[in-house]
Amino acid sequence: MYEIFVGNVCSLCAMASDSVSAAQKKNERVLGVQIISQFFYIAGSIILKGYSSTVQNVVSIVRNVAAIKKIKSKVLEAALIALGVILGAIFNNRGLLGLLPVVANLEYSIATFRFRDSEKGLKAAFLVNALMYSVFNVVIINYVGVVANAVVAVTTAIALLRKPKKEEDKKEVEN
Repeated sequence: MYEIFVGNVCSLCAMASDSVSAAQKKNERVLGVQIISQFFYIAGSIILKGYSSTVQNVVSIVRNVAAIKKIKSKVLEAALIALGVILGAIFNNRGLLGLLPVVANLEYSIATFRFRDSEKGLKAAFLVNALMYSVFNVVIINYVGVVANAVVAVTTAIALLRKPKKEEDKKEVEN
């Protein structure tokens, strides 16, 4: 019972950090704040024995650092994606649903490298990522993670919806 409580507290810290990242306006800030949250995710995943998720969090840190430093390498991109999938499958201890973090990381890794200059693209990928992790969190008894991922998904969706409206307002003012 103690492990579930501590794992959920780690998840709460990660989700608070993710909510902050979703509200950032610069891509580097979005990715930088997400690096902080990954360390909380690592702790929580280890405590709650969601090892496929732990591996994805480590790969995510490397991916985000590469994106922040604007390292554009097809080899690095392919290596990180392959590493996440291979290590995620090897460390999966939760059956088919244990692959959700692997798929979520695959999706977000591809988006990070493909949409690194698109705030909207990164946030949309982050939204999908949060939804997949929400389901996985049910499996590892991380109820804070389930609720917090839902909050992150809503926060991110709102941020995505507000962006086009602001751009339309700017265009109206200019005309």
